Amino acid sequence: MILELHVQPGAARTEFAGEHGGRLKVRVKGRAVDGKANEALVEFLAEHYRVPRRAVRILAGLKSRRKRVLIEESGSPPDRDRRPPAPRR
Repeated sequence: MILELHVQPGAARTEFAGEHGGRLKVRVKGRAVDGKANEALVEFLAEHYRVPRRAVRILAGLKSRRKRVLIEESGSPPDRDRRPPAPRR
């Protein structure tokens, strides 16, 4: 599964936060220094989708708020409860 994300680093907590510019918005607690925000994002997504951290890869946007992230699934259909939440309006 590929996610198109808008990431907001330096938040009070890591969470899905609706939609921003047609992308799913994720607030991450990690600061945008030395890759800490990217690490926090990978950890959050791995936990949310119940996959190992190695199954989450940032394909584009390592130094940008706009990211394309691949979640590699283990051959089983995705758990519907683990899909990103519907954007808030």
